[in-house]
Amino acid sequence: MKFFCFLLLLISPSLFTPDLAQIRKDFILATNNRESALDLMDKLEPLTKDDNKILVAYKGAVMALSAKYSKENEERKNLFKNGISFLEYAVSQKPENIEIRCLRLSIQENSPKFLKYKSNIQEDKTFILNHYKKTNSQLVKDFVKSFILQSTEFNTEEKQGF
Repeated sequence: MKFFCFLLLLISPSLFTPDLAQIRKDFILATNNRESALDLMDKLEPLTKDDNKILVAYKGAVMALSAKYSKENEERKNLFKNGISFLEYAVSQKPENIEIRCLRLSIQENSPKFLKYKSNIQEDKTFILNHYKKTNSQLVKDFVKSFILQSTEFNTEEKQGF
């Protein structure tokens, strides 16, 4: 019985780890849909900064994104602030990860000016342009490309390169 409990303890974290491919799809839906954003936030809620840094970045991005759906100013402020904390932590831990940089760029591009969270837009855009072709994962490339094609930060010529 003790062995079974120990085995369950070892396996259980992997049972609750969200599927990254599904999280990518859900995030795209969450950008324009309140219910999708709240559902994704619930899925990612158990994650901590000790988890996979890409998932940590998604948690932060969806928290920041969900702030726009909140009716209460204090809740909106806290969601955005906490989301940015997770997102910036992920960037600090994995600065060479194009997907994390893309998430930060998407939040900065779409955050209101008064929040003053736009200082890394050019840095992340340049990073993405320089590292896209070096990315091995087709799923990541597809995610980044879909962001770039709808982004206002990339001009027509830059978008044609994708």
